[in-house]
Amino acid sequence: MTNPVRYADDIQVGDTIPSLTTPPITHLQLVRYAGASGDFNPLHTDPTVGERIGTGGIIAHGMLIMGLVGQMVSDYVGPQALRKFGVRFKGMTHLNDIITCSGTITEKFEADGEQRIVGKVQATDQNGDLKVAGTFVAALPTRP
Repeated sequence: MTNPVRYADDIQVGDTIPSLTTPPITHLQLVRYAGASGDFNPLHTDPTVGERIGTGGIIAHGMLIMGLVGQMVSDYVGPQALRKFGVRFKGMTHLNDIITCSGTITEKFEADGEQRIVGKVQATDQNGDLKVAGTFVAALPTRP
């Protein structure tokens, strides 16, 4: 997928980033993510482990949810524009949760000869429960 070029001149503080909403999280998705990431903690793949320790079953990898937020940001600015990205994990994601990633532009500035934007981002489930919250910095071109 080709990202449209976004120019710093066209983005304003307060602009919202187009959201990304996932289908329900599935067990197969978590097993595949375990294989891709190398994180085979049974809490993410074995329902009996989650029941035993009180999480109500298996939970998604936090990094998977962070990756979904990263996908939303990358779709918006393009992967080459990203200068900084980080989140804090706020809640567990369970099977069948539908995750919505969203964000807002909070700042514009110049650094190292680049026009940069800062955004606040988050991921919530279908009940509005916060899963991750974070920020990103991206460098965008100016109009020719």
